[in-house]
Amino acid sequence: MNPRVTKVTPEDNFCLLLEFSNGERREFDVSPYLEKGIFTQLKEKNYFQQVRVSMGTVEWPKGQDFCPDTLFEESRVIAGIPESAPGEPRGSLQTGCLRKEDWDPVRLP
Repeated sequence: MNPRVTKVTPEDNFCLLLEFSNGERREFDVSPYLEKGIFTQLKEKNYFQQVRVSMGTVEWPKGQDFCPDTLFEESRVIAGIPESAPGEPRGSLQTGCLRKEDWDPVRLP
């Protein structure tokens, strides 16, 4: 069984910063799901920001959720978020999340 979500922070780029029960911090990109079924409602930024932790995973008020195993297995470990120059986007314009070059795959204690 994979670790469970203990904290979630929604980002403006349709990514979720997640903390797991094993202490890892990871980033999960929700954007690939935004054109699918019930997840289309998450495209509304104010609604996306209403995500919360529930029973070891994340969910939104109208019932959208992800399997905790999906969140863990399809997310990337992050050690920290690099600073951007003023006016420069933090993430990739293609995915909206951090580019592989921008994150340090270090397992946190």
